[in-house]
Amino acid sequence: MATDDSPQAAFARFVRRAVDDAKNARGWTVNDLASETGVGRSTLFRWLAGDWHDYPELAKVQNFCAALDVPVSAAFRALNMPGRTPGVTARPSRVDKDLQVILDRLTDPTVSAAEKRHIREALRRLATRPIRKTA
Repeated sequence: MATDDSPQAAFARFVRRAVDDAKNARGWTVNDLASETGVGRSTLFRWLAGDWHDYPELAKVQNFCAALDVPVSAAFRALNMPGRTPGVTARPSRVDKDLQVILDRLTDPTVSAAEKRHIREALRRLATRPIRKTA
């Protein structure tokens, strides 16, 4: 069983927040989560319980994060994984302060699911609007 400061407990809290956000924002069930993330139900339940000894498979963690629009770096922080992880592109060392604030809010457990949904919707609108060429 996981202790409060163990990687298992921290990752379980991370997964719980992501699962709760998906349920609240998207109406997903556990079956939907398993289908959309490619992570089996039994694996999801082990992650939620902090019931694992070997670190979760990198590909599963990446798929989980990608499907839920959660930065994989947040998962690695929860897992207490050092610096660079093989196969994961590191964030540039100089990230614009505004972007860093947005990333921090999206991974902050105290920010509500509704606020995170609002941020993601605003980002999607900005990303899909036509680019105006200036003279």
